[in-house]
Amino acid sequence: MDSIPALLDVVDEYLSEGYVRIKLKIEPGWDVAPVQAVRERFGDIALQVDANTAYTLNDSKQLAKLDDFDLLLIEQPLEEEDVRAHAVLAERVNTPICLDESITSARSAADAIALGACQIVNIKPGRVGGYLEARRIHDVCVAYGIPVWCGGMLETGLGRAANVALAAMPGFTLPGDVSASDRFYSEDITEPFVLREGGLDVPTGHGLGVSPTPERLDSFTFATSEFFPA
Repeated sequence: MDSIPALLDVVDEYLSEGYVRIKLKIEPGWDVAPVQAVRERFGDIALQVDANTAYTLNDSKQLAKLDDFDLLLIEQPLEEEDVRAHAVLAERVNTPICLDESITSARSAADAIALGACQIVNIKPGRVGGYLEARRIHDVCVAYGIPVWCGGMLETGLGRAANVALAAMPGFTLPGDVSASDRFYSEDITEPFVLREGGLDVPTGHGLGVSPTPERLDSFTFATSEFFPA
């Protein structure tokens, strides 16, 4: 947001829609003040921050100032390849460190956990190569007692359905980025996912559990191709 008042208006809007967790993007020069403003305005809501690799280890003292606001986590504060520095940072701040871009596979998750680089992991299927690897990361984290949550990449109803199913696995104990369809789309290609009491219903049909609505799919289709067996 361009200003703290604008940020507070947007947070208020999403809370009124039924969302139960707020994630703020932070960067040097825009961190403590917005977090403090949201905490003071909205009280004891589930609140976390995402730095998208914007900081270095030299910013440890600044990041430690966020400890005063009882955050769920600080997501990916340092460069994605600098896992060792995240381990050092985790010793300097009290807020749990969550890795996102650094986690590309079950092996990288196991290594990061063993180094003490994170206390929480964000599992984003599109980043790790799909749902099989996402499940493997989940299983590794469960084995180590590391909570996980599901990230997203602006999926339509098809990808959203798969993410909702993934987020229903037992290790996903923190609220994720799997939002209602109207968070990004005025009209989805499937029946919309609707927020109910802060959550989404897991589809129960075969496969992904949802199918494209033919009329909606046609309205968004700009080219088609047919393939025939040799």
